[in-house]
Amino acid sequence: MNRTEGATKRNQSIAKALQIIETMADAPGPLRLQEIGDTLNLPASTVLRFLKTLTDNGYAGQNPDTLQYFLTLKFCRIGDRVKSQVKIRDLVRPHIVRLSQELGESTSLAVEQDQLVVYIDVVDGPDHILQSLQRIGKIAPMSATGVGKVLLIDKSNADIDSLIKSRGLPRLTDKTIVSKSKLLRELQSIRERGFAVDDEECEAGVRCVAAPLRDHTTRVVAAISTSMPTGRLPKKRVGDVGNVLLKLAGEISLELGYVLA
Repeated sequence: MNRTEGATKRNQSIAKALQIIETMADAPGPLRLQEIGDTLNLPASTVLRFLKTLTDNGYAGQNPDTLQYFLTLKFCRIGDRVKSQVKIRDLVRPHIVRLSQELGESTSLAVEQDQLVVYIDVVDGPDHILQSLQRIGKIAPMSATGVGKVLLIDKSNADIDSLIKSRGLPRLTDKTIVSKSKLLRELQSIRERGFAVDDEECEAGVRCVAAPLRDHTTRVVAAISTSMPTGRLPKKRVGDVGNVLLKLAGEISLELGYVLA
């Protein structure tokens, strides 16, 4: 099987899984295996394979008495996450647009999902030079990005161990942090100065400065950032840009319900 055929087969599998999920969600109640297969015109063996995966991962369950399958409330948790992210995006959007205009550079909004950074909004700078680096929906390692490191500052050592075990510390450039001890020192520095810097750790030739957004729980729930070619963001300017982001992040956090101690 060549690469194109493999990708096509995977895409078809994802489509079938989504069809099964949607069929179960639209049903008035739990469904038997054969009912799902008949609705989608799929062999029972195929449906069973997908249902087993959903069940093993906590997204579906089966009543042992009726043998009917049902979706679990894990989908509600995901829906709540998405709903929350959309709210944050709507609130933050005008701020990062203004920030992009003020700095003349690209800005972004990111959240953590499954121990990865997910960009949920991006505003391109006037020259669009960095449009390939950050796209809405793009994922990136937390340890190699400014926004990711900001999202880690409230984490415990156990949380960091879990991240490393699950996601590792992938090297993206020769400046990427790839050791736990160095990551912990970096996180402490971020806590002290308030903002994070990605110094060509994710993309060679690009620096990023990021600041945390906190809500009424005082937790870091998102991060805003600006990215520039190193020529436009020399190290001596990083502090000034960081302070601009910190001020804006503070204003946004107040809108999110954060109350200063």
